Order: sequence, then C-alpha cells, then structure tokens
Amino acid sequence: MVLNIAERHKLILKKLEENGFVEVTDLSKEFDVSLVTIRKDLKALEEKKLLFRSHGRAIPSNPYTTENHVNVKEKLQTKEKIRIASAAGLILEPNDSIIIASGTSVIEFARHLKPVEGLTVLTASLNTALILSENPNIDVIQLGGIVRRSSSSVIGPISEKMLAEFTFTKLFLGVDGIDLDYGLTTTNSMEASLNKEMIKAAHKIIVLADSSKFGRKGFGRICGLHEVDQIITDSGIDEKTKNRLFELGIDVTIA
Repeated sequence: MVLNIAERHKLILKKLEENGFVEVTDLSKEFDVSLVTIRKDLKALEEKKLLFRSHGRAIPSNPYTTENHVNVKEKLQTKEKIRIASAAGLILEPNDSIIIASGTSVIEFARHLKPVEGLTVLTASLNTALILSENPNIDVIQLGGIVRRSSSSVIGPISEKMLAEFTFTKLFLGVDGIDLDYGLTTTNSMEASLNKEMIKAAHKIIVLADSSKFGRKGFGRICGLHEVDQIITDSGIDEKTKNRLFELGIDVTIA
C-alpha cells in the first residue's frame, strides 16, 4: 500500500521515538519511495522542529549545545544537580587533593561539599573558590588566567602552566555534552584545552552531569570516554546509554 505524506511523517516520527534515530536509506526501502522523497519528508519535519537531520539520518533533536551564561544554566535541572552534588561528596577521602573544574554542576558540588580531613581544592571556577574559601577546613587554590565571563571561570595558558606544577587524587569535571562515540565536550575550545590538562594532572576522572547532557555535543572536545572513571548523573539516563557506559568500564552512579 502506498502511503501519503501525512502517513509517512507519522510513521517516521514513531520510528524515531522507538529507535532514537532513522536512516534515509532504510526509510526509502521500507516505504518504497526515492531517497529524494525521504529527504524532503525529513526536511519538512525538521522545519517543524520535530527532528534534526544529520549525515543521512535523523535524530530527535539538535545535538549541538550552545553557550549560555552561568546564571542561566544554574536555573536548569537544579534538583538533579543537587542530588548529583550530594552523591559526589561521598567520594571524598581524607587528605584528598582535588580539582573542581567549572560549570554549574561543580558549583553545586562546592555548595554541598562536606570537607574531609586534609582536603585541598584547586579550581578554575571563581564562584567555587568563593564558596569554599568560607570554610576554614579546606585549603583552596584558585587558578590564574583569562577570566571567561560567561562561566565565571579562568582559562588559557597561565592556567594550564599552573596545573603542570601539581598532582591530584581526583578531578570533578562538568561538561556541556556527552556523546558515546565522540566523548566529552564543552562549548569553548580554550576551556576544553584546560580540561585536558586537568585530566593529565589527576588520578581519577569523575564527571558530574545531569541526564540532559547525554547525546549532546559542544564545540570543544575534551576527551574520549575511555579516559573517564566515573559519571554521576540522575535517573533520567536511559538504559541503553547506561549499559553502554558499563561496557566501556565506567562506573555510573545514579543520584
């Protein structure tokens, strides 16, 4: 039976919801129409903001994240970030020397951090440094460098040079995107460069990311998932993603 445009669109969206993606070639064969027809279908659905076209396929939404000011990002997924922050605090051990990177998830971590004996924190985040400096039981080191106003954090060669002088037990890293194939990303290339140096300086890499970050990509690539030891996220993560992370040897904590 030949399907009309409305019927094809309905089935395309149904398959997209079930599988997480659709392929142009598969749809062409299944509906017995040309590749050109399917591309037109996907273009029409994309114009209605119902999907996002990418490399011969379509996915539910645009995976590329845009840069927002820290004040805006703080208002997103706040309950999830608080739970993630509390779970991250349980990882701390006496005499830990840790890096807290930048981003709203790690700022929330700083707010809920209960200091252990002999804790030293180095951070790129100005807000994190201010929060932790109020606690006399934490030694705080603020990285120097270029102030990135949108995230209230520092970046650049001065920051990277400072990092080379230290070694740390743990890195608590916030990201803008986690793609299972591409890895961790952020919206700023200089921040990505600094994050790479943080990874080199730390023994254990812990990512704090709410579930909205999965399937997303930022402009600057930080690293592949093979470099990550643990991800702390919320219950919104889907089973397929969680199982894939387990297969990659990553410890997944659901807060």
